[in-house]
Amino acid sequence: MRNYTFSKNERLLKRSQFVNLNRLGRRVHTSHFVIILKENGLGITRLGITATKRTGCAAKRNRIKRLVREYFRLNKARFPQGYDVVIAAKKDANKLDFWDLQRELDHIKFS
Repeated sequence: MRNYTFSKNERLLKRSQFVNLNRLGRRVHTSHFVIILKENGLGITRLGITATKRTGCAAKRNRIKRLVREYFRLNKARFPQGYDVVIAAKKDANKLDFWDLQRELDHIKFS
């Protein structure tokens, strides 16, 4: 049975984790997102999501973060094991629905 949870140990929560990943991680660009990857040595994949004010008002930023969390929760097997991943939304990401987001992120080669 697949694990469809998104527990606290699978999240990047501290600013230092985001800063470290931002400085040392490998970047992959799509039209609406920047994905930053770095090996963490823990054996689990951890996710962090950022959406700046350029993305839109608070409701739009929260919506895009919910959609990215849902994508991660349903597609954990697509992400490499033992990596920290930050998905940063670009300016027009708030116009995406879940299916558009899924199509865009499905085309990314994480490894």
